[in-house]
Amino acid sequence: MRFYSTNSPSVTVSTKQALFQSMPADKGLYMPTPLPYLGADFFSAIANQSLADIGFAISQALFGDEINKSDLEDLTHYAFPFSTPVIELEAGKVGVLELFHGPSLAFKDVGARYMAGLMSYFSKQTDKEINILVATSGDTGGAVAMGFHNVPGVRVSILYPSGRVSDLQEKQLTTLGGNIQAFEVDGSFDDCQAIVKQAFVDSELNAHLALSSANSINIFRLIPQGFYYVSAFGQVRSSGKPVVFSTPSGNFGNLSAGALVQKMGLPVSHFVAATNLNHVVPNYLKTGDYVPKASIATISNAMDVGSPSNFIRLSHLYDDRYDQFKANVSGYFFDDDETRDGMKRIYEAYDYISCPHTAIGIMGLEKYLTDTKQDVTGVALATAHPSKFKPLVEDVLNVSVEVPDRLAELAQREKNSFRISANYADFKESFLLTV
Repeated sequence: MRFYSTNSPSVTVSTKQALFQSMPADKGLYMPTPLPYLGADFFSAIANQSLADIGFAISQALFGDEINKSDLEDLTHYAFPFSTPVIELEAGKVGVLELFHGPSLAFKDVGARYMAGLMSYFSKQTDKEINILVATSGDTGGAVAMGFHNVPGVRVSILYPSGRVSDLQEKQLTTLGGNIQAFEVDGSFDDCQAIVKQAFVDSELNAHLALSSANSINIFRLIPQGFYYVSAFGQVRSSGKPVVFSTPSGNFGNLSAGALVQKMGLPVSHFVAATNLNHVVPNYLKTGDYVPKASIATISNAMDVGSPSNFIRLSHLYDDRYDQFKANVSGYFFDDDETRDGMKRIYEAYDYISCPHTAIGIMGLEKYLTDTKQDVTGVALATAHPSKFKPLVEDVLNVSVEVPDRLAELAQREKNSFRISANYADFKESFLLTV
């Protein structure tokens, strides 16, 4: 398996280089080549297996020539000791794929734990400490912090927007200590992401430090996220209907992961990109013009991304053709009032408690089903446990939300972070004092 930059398709690098370099020097994004077409029969054969077994089968097809079978099997089974069940809300029509059964209670556990395993495997071949830089709008930081905590040879620096993550999300970023440190940025997620991207092309930093990313700009965050689309397909295919996935979307890594396995042969009929008021992709699908904007703060904060990095990947997977993109993806967006109303209605209709992001995914699916009137099985991705947004969910639904022990324990710990401006020079100065 080789990897090329979306800006330089003729130049390829190794798996190890793409994993640790994260972003090419030409500021493109890495994509795998050749992308194997495994076919519907392959996915049907593994679809009813555990998430770990599905991950192992796909990983073997991708990396079997570079990582021996026993190591790859150990890696995937260590990464995925949990399942991703589909909960049926409306028989044969609407289900939710619960992706919050991992350590940090968010879907990003899947990508973070797999990446941690890969980096641990390859880092044994070098004596240089790997410095991972991560920008988070909420859930990525917690998943990465827990996935990489105490991994030998790896140090993690997490940048998050001050005042724009929930209290429990912030505790996940700032309380673990050890090889995990947090930078609280006076700005938006887009500011955090811009700092990380600038660091990767800073020649001075890269001359002295081995920098990598665990954000979805790293292709190895996306690849394992495709595994749970396969698992979900296996759980609902007995309906005999075409399968549609509705993905709550911010930086569009999650939807790109679905498109990646679709390209490899998973029989996905259609995707729904469901967003909050940061709706540059739904606008693109409506007008054909992609116009990034400054991000807007919403109650679904993990999706507050005005310039989604992975749009370029998603477009690339559809051959950079608007007609193909539009044929495979529909877009809907919802403001905060609509999100609150949706959370209430979902609870009343299905007795299901959803975080604001999950509610947007379900609402996007319902809107698509209403607009198209197609007889399909729809699966909305439930991206985070509602307890991560406990004050909001309890206020909207007037119900008590139990916090799982592993998250409640973190709430008692003391926050520890570096407060910096959104200026890159400020981050660089503070970061260099810590390494």
